[in-house]
This record gives sequence, C-alpha cells and structure tokens, in this order.
Amino acid sequence: MELLLVSLASVLAGFVDAIVGGGGLVLVPALFAVFPTTHPATLFGTNKSASVWGTAMSAVQYSRRVDMHWPTLLPAAAAGFAGSFLGAWAVTVISPEFLRRLLPFVLLGVLLYTLARKELGREHVPRLAGRAQTLAACAIGSVLGFYDGFFGPGTGSFFVFLFVRVLGYDFLHASASAKLLNTATNLAALILFALKGHVWWHYALALAVANVAGSLLGTHMALKHGASFVRVVFIFVVSALILKTGYDAFLR
Repeated sequence: MELLLVSLASVLAGFVDAIVGGGGLVLVPALFAVFPTTHPATLFGTNKSASVWGTAMSAVQYSRRVDMHWPTLLPAAAAGFAGSFLGAWAVTVISPEFLRRLLPFVLLGVLLYTLARKELGREHVPRLAGRAQTLAACAIGSVLGFYDGFFGPGTGSFFVFLFVRVLGYDFLHASASAKLLNTATNLAALILFALKGHVWWHYALALAVANVAGSLLGTHMALKHGASFVRVVFIFVVSALILKTGYDAFLR
C-alpha cells in the first residue's frame, strides 16, 4: 500500500514538474506522510532518485520540439551540477533553517511580479546573446544549483522565472531550458545522497517509472498548449508553494 501511494504521488509530481517545476511539492510531503519516522535525508534522497529521471525525460522530449540553445544551456547545466553538489555538502555543515522563513516571501514576490506583468513570458524574445547569455545562464545555474542542493523547494519554478525575467524567454522555452538544468542539479544531489547511503533503492525504480509517466504527460500538455498554458500552471504552482512553505515556516 505504501508503494502504491507514493507511486501515485510520483506520477502527479512528474506531471507538475514537467510543465513548470515544483514536483517536490507533491512527492516530498507524500513520502513524509507515508514514512513519518524515516530520516529526512533518506526521503529527500529517494525523491531525487525519482525526480532526476522525470526531469531528464522531460528535457529530452522538449529538446525534440523546442529550440534549445545548447551553447548556453550546457555550460549552465554544468554550473548547476557544481552548485548543487556544493550546496548538498554545505547543508551537512550549515542549517538551512533561515531559508525556511524567507522562502514564502521570495515566492510571493515572484507571484506578484508575474501577475503584474501580464505579458511576461508570452513571447520568446531573448535579451542577451553570445557570451553574455551564457554567463547569465551559468550564474542562474550555479546560484539555483546551490539552492537546490542546500534547501530545494521551488527550484524548478525559480529556474523558469529567471529564464523568463533575465533572459527574455517565453514560458515554454524557459520550462524546456529549466528541465535540463534541473536534471543536472537533481543528479548532483542524488550522487551525494547516494554516497551517504540516503536512498531507498528498492523504492527508486517504481517511483522513477511513475515519475517518468507523469513527466511525459506533462510535457505533452505543455507542448500542445504553449506558453500561455505554462504561465497559468506556473502561477498555480507558485501559489501552492507559497501556502506550503508558509505553513512549514510559521504554523507547523
């Protein structure tokens, strides 16, 4: 029964994550609810063992239909990998508790900005080119990679927002690009968790298959309905993240 419940959660997490990020909002709470006495690091590691496959498959699917600027995105993914590994190490020596109370307000700022700028992310008009675009993408990758390894909630949504706001991508191209970087950050964190023995490999396969199934469906929906659809889902997911992180920070 436990495997069935968390597998269903993994399907939904893959679906949400493929469109706009935020899949951890679904799967991580499900793992904590089903296995309340398990060490948190093991549940986080098991979550990464599923989500890395879903984001990777989503990145592949997007790359077949969306123009991906590889000279920019591959170095940014490498920066994200390095940042995430460093962040995962940092959390072993520094408590991320201060971020727990800050995060809801950061997410609220992202939501209000997106709502106020109604045309934000509707058209794909990159603001930067060449080395400037690559450096900006690498900066985004390294900072959010560190955040993903150190704390994590909302990383995919932050990737989407910054690709839209900083680089001028529309929501569809931003989501496609975010999947590649998020795959790198998930992989780095997973490697560290695995080295420390914090992955339930007997659950990993089933959760990965379920996550990929949800990811394929989510990617199909995003490609079918375009940037406007991704924007709506983005607003919904960020709103849900605000409620979840606000509850965790101030009411739990």
